[in-house]
Amino acid sequence: MEINGRTKLYGIIGNPVEHTLSPLIHGTFADMLGIDMVYVPFQVAQGELEAAVRGAYGLNICGMNVTVPYKNAVIPFLEEVDARAQAVGSVNTLVRGREGYVGHNTDMSGLRRAMEEDGISLRDEQVIVLGAGGVGRAVAFMCADSGAQKVYLVNRSAEKAECVAQEVNRALQRCGKDCVTAMPLAEYQKLLTGPKNRYIALQCTSVGLAPNVDDVVLEDGDFYHYVKFGYDLIYTPWQTRFMQCVQDNGGVAYNGLKMLLYQGIDAFELWTGCKVSRRNADRVYQKLQERLL
Repeated sequence: MEINGRTKLYGIIGNPVEHTLSPLIHGTFADMLGIDMVYVPFQVAQGELEAAVRGAYGLNICGMNVTVPYKNAVIPFLEEVDARAQAVGSVNTLVRGREGYVGHNTDMSGLRRAMEEDGISLRDEQVIVLGAGGVGRAVAFMCADSGAQKVYLVNRSAEKAECVAQEVNRALQRCGKDCVTAMPLAEYQKLLTGPKNRYIALQCTSVGLAPNVDDVVLEDGDFYHYVKFGYDLIYTPWQTRFMQCVQDNGGVAYNGLKMLLYQGIDAFELWTGCKVSRRNADRVYQKLQERLL
């Protein structure tokens, strides 16, 4: 493509960003739809986040994604934060506003769209969220906000899980919900009662991420008898140990690649106002698979 004075610039900020797949996603959609734009990874050193955000706005960068470790830290430097992003305390997409960037969270809408495409609804379901970090907090909010009957937030630190559960429940009070319950990881067996194969489980920690591919948050095979659908938000390796445990015990397992795709689609649509068709989404998903496998 020819880059000229009319070419719009987008990007992603984080540390590290060398292995991001976001340029593949956004560059391919731009080519498909004939949009004159480029998408560039920007590695931002610790302590330079505010300068990076202000500088990007001053350089007329039209929009950016935000990845670890800045999804929460970026919030004070924004003109405005979307209500849902404010509620989950995490921003991954910046849209250019009048005097600064407006923060959105497309991670959660992307996960919801990925699950819907796989034919899975959260409404009236019982959900186990493994991990109470920033991702676990956002996922717990998304599950409750999507109509889950009960969300169990399971974490090694009971104190952290309780704190996050209270925060999520407070954020949900506007819609009259209070369905997130904290549980220390050591007490997970309390969940193993009643009919088996009844939970949707979402693995929201970095455990099992390459190169530590043999690690898993829970080893106990009995736990996985109770999981009908398992989502690991990791996608490297393609088949995580968590996913294998779910499958070995009769459940259906998915990795996080579709979430990555759909969070990118939601960001792309926010930036450009263009809709991405299912056909184009499938074509980019295939490209992502080819890159990873």
